[in-house]
Amino acid sequence: MQADGPRACRFGRRWYLNNESWHPSVPPFGEMKCILCWCVSGETHCQRQECPPDACASPTRRDNPCCTKCR
Repeated sequence: MQADGPRACRFGRRWYLNNESWHPSVPPFGEMKCILCWCVSGETHCQRQECPPDACASPTRRDNPCCTKCR
């Protein structure tokens, strides 16, 4: 038996359409804004945002809450 089209993904209690992306929500922490998930033909893929290495003594997270940046 074949499916009629691309399959959706289930993550937690929600369903996501093929090629849809989202930030996962993980209780008790809430939405994980530094992680992006997406649905590909019924499979969920997630990846943490990649950040450049810190090259200073006192980095800050001013512009991007996921990555540190030198002052």
